[in-house]
Amino acid sequence: QVQLVESGGGLVQAGGSLRLSCAPSGRTFRSYAMGWFRQAPGKEREFVASISWSGDTTYYADSVKGRFTISRDNAKNTVYLQMNSLKPEDTAVYYCRARIVVVTTTYDYWGQGTQVTVSS
Repeated sequence: QVQLVESGGGLVQAGGSLRLSCAPSGRTFRSYAMGWFRQAPGKEREFVASISWSGDTTYYADSVKGRFTISRDNAKNTVYLQMNSLKPEDTAVYYCRARIVVVTTTYDYWGQGTQVTVSS
C-alpha cells in the first residue's frame, strides 16, 4: 500500500507562488507515474499535471500551462508542483496521485490533499 503525503499548501495573494510536495511513504515510487489534481468547492476533481516515472514526459491542463511546473526527484522520493502567477480560480484542494500499471491492471493511490487558497 502506498500512502501519499502532500504539503506546501496555504494562503497566497494573486500573482504569488507556492510549491507543493508529495512524498509517498512505505515504498519508493520510482516506477510510478505521478500526478496532481485539484478540487474546488462544488466542482469535480480535475487534472492539473502529470509526470512519467522517468520524469521525461509531462502533461498540463490548459488552465495551468506556462504557470505550473511538475517535477520529481526520485532520489528524494518526492514530486513537486511549482505554482507561479497564482489566480483566485486556482483555489482548491490539491491532491497527489501515484499510478502504476501492472500487466493490464492500473493501481491509483491518492493523498489526503492540501488546501491552496489564492486571494484577490
